[in-house]
Amino acid sequence: MSRAAALRLGAFAGALALAFGAAFAIGTAVDPIAAADTTSAPVHEEEMGGMEQSAGHGSGHSESGGQLPGLAVSEAGYTLTPATTFYRSGTKTELRFTIQGPDGKPVTEYTETHEKDLHLIVVRRDLSGFHHVHPTRDASGTWSIPFTFTAGGTWRLYADFQPAGLDRTLTLGTDVNVSGLYIPVPLSEPASSYSLDGYDVTLAGTPVAGKESELTFTVNRGGKPVTDLQPYLGAFGHLVSLRSGDLAYLHNHPAEHAEPGRKGGPGITFGTTFPTAGTYSLFLDFQHAGAVRTAEFTVTVGTDGKTAIVPPKELPATQAPVTPGHEETPHGH
Repeated sequence: MSRAAALRLGAFAGALALAFGAAFAIGTAVDPIAAADTTSAPVHEEEMGGMEQSAGHGSGHSESGGQLPGLAVSEAGYTLTPATTFYRSGTKTELRFTIQGPDGKPVTEYTETHEKDLHLIVVRRDLSGFHHVHPTRDASGTWSIPFTFTAGGTWRLYADFQPAGLDRTLTLGTDVNVSGLYIPVPLSEPASSYSLDGYDVTLAGTPVAGKESELTFTVNRGGKPVTDLQPYLGAFGHLVSLRSGDLAYLHNHPAEHAEPGRKGGPGITFGTTFPTAGTYSLFLDFQHAGAVRTAEFTVTVGTDGKTAIVPPKELPATQAPVTPGHEETPHGH
């Protein structure tokens, strides 16, 4: 090969490498998992009216321009800092992170909320594989918990906590990358019933954007109402709602406080304010017979009050929404 030919070949290879590099940069800047959601417009202060979270949670928006919880990795001087952002799917690992305080040091003192110093939510960006777990903290301020990511993709971590000395809770969020097979899981269609482990949970209500909406979950087992739900985190149910598209985080509890030894059910009612119209995934944790289970719903929220959830109806077990890998990872509640 002549020198001129070699130079031409080298220039072509260099241009090709630059093209691949640019394509990679664009690909990493655009989330390949989160679907575009035109309803996820920036939230303005007037849209946040009535956004209240019961049982001790904050107002539902941050101090930074009315932004919803879970969209920022840092707020009020506190930052969620994972030990690593790279994991392998199907392998048990130690999920470790710290909450860096305004002084740049890991926070070691917290105000307990809902019977825990910190709540960790882990979910893939297509809203599959939801887990609500409670890690432990060592003397240095490092939180850790054994965890298995069940599939490849981009996963979202949410830390929900209240630092000692701060008068409100914070919810910080960050993404981690998990290698392995990635098969997107589409959202289930909106439905008023979800079945798991012999339990049927129905949902009724009329969610309206920007206004407090009452949602009632009813738990049945074997066709009979469950009237002996056990307290879990100080309540008979625990609800997390995530907005499709940007995964904004709404964290609510029922107004009724559950004292130890009391029994609840079959209904669990929440007062929830959805900040904008759009599609939301709802995850209800409830405890019965010593085990915590999670019912999952997709809800479409409108602005006119005409999006009432379909009245509860019985669905065949084969129609119950299934989240691949959800039960493979221990909840760690």
